[in-house]
Amino acid sequence: MPHSASSSSPASPPAEGRRPVIAWALWDWGSAAFNAVVTTFVFSTYLSSQLFVDPAIVAAANGDDKDPALVRALAENASLVGLALMFAGIVVALVAPVLGQRSDGTGRRKLWLGVNTGLVVLAMAAMVFVEGTPGYLVLGATLLAVGNVFFEFASVNYYAMLTQVSTRENIGRVSGFGWGMGYVGGIVLLILLLVLFIQSFGNPDAGGLLAVSKDGGLNIRLAVLASALWYGVFAIPVLVRVPEIPAQRREVRVGFFRSYVVLWNTLRSLWRDSRQVLLFLVASAVFRDGLTGVFTFGAIIAAQVFGFTSTEVLYFAVAANVVAGVCTFLAGRLDDRFGPKRVISTSLVCLIVLGATMLFIGTSQTGFWIVGLGLCAFVGPVQSASRSFLARVAPQGREGEIFGLYATTGRAVSFLAPGLFALFVGLTGDTRLGILGIVLILAVGLVLLLPVKTRPAAIV
Repeated sequence: MPHSASSSSPASPPAEGRRPVIAWALWDWGSAAFNAVVTTFVFSTYLSSQLFVDPAIVAAANGDDKDPALVRALAENASLVGLALMFAGIVVALVAPVLGQRSDGTGRRKLWLGVNTGLVVLAMAAMVFVEGTPGYLVLGATLLAVGNVFFEFASVNYYAMLTQVSTRENIGRVSGFGWGMGYVGGIVLLILLLVLFIQSFGNPDAGGLLAVSKDGGLNIRLAVLASALWYGVFAIPVLVRVPEIPAQRREVRVGFFRSYVVLWNTLRSLWRDSRQVLLFLVASAVFRDGLTGVFTFGAIIAAQVFGFTSTEVLYFAVAANVVAGVCTFLAGRLDDRFGPKRVISTSLVCLIVLGATMLFIGTSQTGFWIVGLGLCAFVGPVQSASRSFLARVAPQGREGEIFGLYATTGRAVSFLAPGLFALFVGLTGDTRLGILGIVLILAVGLVLLLPVKTRPAAIV
């Protein structure tokens, strides 16, 4: 696939050798502490547990998980967490593109990557104070939202640095390597937390080999604190080994509010001169939300339709990360050989077919393992190739701004997967049929992607 020089030239010369690439990818490895532990499998699940329900309601339920009062209380808590994340999404949508633009203009990508990563680590560390009682739910939801905001801000600068550690010949492999490192980091960390803090070994009141008390969720809180340390340590290499944008390339210098005028002009110029970039941002926002739905609601389907226990769900999560990580590493090479659009479109077709297959496998756990892991095999390649595609077509010196828009567009439609999932489940009364909503989102994203051409951007 031919590219002009401007389509893939980095904002600063790519760092030589493998060490900067590994240093850059270690941030992805460490970020699993937030993605896998806080947002997906551990802390968010902790906030949704009965620990944060009025003890009188729990006592009245007497172990009946379907007690109406208990179900209603859990739903209210989940709603509060969802509301907090919604506000976080609004903040990201409004601010991320401007912060990315300013990191390009001031040449301080590493500085802002470090600042925002540090704030995420602090938010995670503060979660140790979220005791498992109803009075701490608001604090937990707030810290979850704050962590999400600064994680998205950090990601804008981290994604933009992809062009500083890669060339047009290997950008797909480097992106895939980083994303794959994220999955592997998640696997290692989840296993460590499971063994050290979470899994009961003979004593139901203590978690892990460290035999940490479960009172007030102490074992979960210490697991998150350990994850914060993990993230902080593995964020250091990228700040040390990857060079900053040279001073002579720092072109845009405007005030914060003036940045929104620049943003509006960017959108207008994208529509006028580089419409393919804008079309890809829209298409990727849709199918990326579908990818999120695969992981988010896959656990619910496993538990409610296929009878997985919470421990079995966690084991599946580890296996899912293994499959996704391996396939993402492999897809990086296919990206460089055949182009990111082919990797994305092929993977989306496979996801749609496998998602539809989920409707016809009955309640067989073996069937779920096969189809579920098949779905996971194509999630990582789409995510990695999307990052690679955008890095290839982003205008030289404006990568942070474009990846800020990438974060914004992704947040702008983040209601689609949960909304359609809930709609199909509500209309049919069958949790399994919620997969139709996710498949529909992936299909719409694929249709929006098909007319997008791989052409370099030329923002003026």
